[in-house]
Amino acid sequence: MEIPSTNFVAMAQGQAQLTRNGQATDPAKTTAREFEAVFLTQVMEEMLKTVSMGTMDGGFAEETWRSFLARAYADQLALQGTTGIAQSVEASIGAYRAAMVKQG
Repeated sequence: MEIPSTNFVAMAQGQAQLTRNGQATDPAKTTAREFEAVFLTQVMEEMLKTVSMGTMDGGFAEETWRSFLARAYADQLALQGTTGIAQSVEASIGAYRAAMVKQG
């Protein structure tokens, strides 16, 4: 059984970014960054499956811990913005918006 994690730190940081210089952050940017974090969480979970924990390997607590660890790593990577995933998704959302405006 997998328990979905709620990352309150990332949520608080996202809330803090909503009002930068009195202006709301673009929802496309927020959505793209969250998509990047979710995608990177999946990547990190798969990577962590290949790491042996020795005698502490296995069990529900270990699975839960790895899930939280994967999300923490992914959130930090997404906040750095070095993978380019969020920028690509944001550009795609922008292109979609432009096409929708053009169509009327």
